[in-house]
Amino acid sequence: MFEEVEVLTHSSIKITGKRVIYFDPFEVKEESHDADLIFITHEHHDHFSPEDIKKVADEDTWIIMPESMKGHGENLGNLKCKFVHPGGIIEAKGLMINAVPAYNRLKPFHTRGKGYAGYVVTMDDVRYYVAGDTDMTPDNQDIKCDGALIPVGGKYTMDCKEAANLVNRMKPKLAIPTHYGTVVGSHEDGKRFAELVDSRIEVRIMI
Repeated sequence: MFEEVEVLTHSSIKITGKRVIYFDPFEVKEESHDADLIFITHEHHDHFSPEDIKKVADEDTWIIMPESMKGHGENLGNLKCKFVHPGGIIEAKGLMINAVPAYNRLKPFHTRGKGYAGYVVTMDDVRYYVAGDTDMTPDNQDIKCDGALIPVGGKYTMDCKEAANLVNRMKPKLAIPTHYGTVVGSHEDGKRFAELVDSRIEVRIMI
């Protein structure tokens, strides 16, 4: 199970099922133009890269972004954009999408007022939670999902210890660490995360 999930780099994720979906495409090496949906969590350069979006999008691709990014749609040419309020629920191309507020509790990088988002996407009866840049918060600590892709690199997001605490509380079937090894964090963060997660939860290190 979950062979359909790929972490391409950093927080750039691809999941292939009845739809091909990407999250925050970044440093894409080859043009594929195979995306049905592309989810953007916020406007920072390592998450919103119009150049990389255009490498995986085609004329029928929908871009899902937080409402706070409405001014950025013009950077995507003729691509279709759909905006969602963090905490809201929408349907796109037959998939149910819950936008989850993503923010730091004390750090200044991703304040709640900026309206950034993570996403719970249900596809092929599997619920995937892609957290975006966030700490463990009252908005995400009780999410029910099958697969959780969680930042562990620290500084801009939760660190590996807090990420493990979040996963242990949510109890998904699979946890995958992200957001380390390139922009911030080291490969040791992924390994340490795996050590701290409850042994009943599968952890896959994909970076």
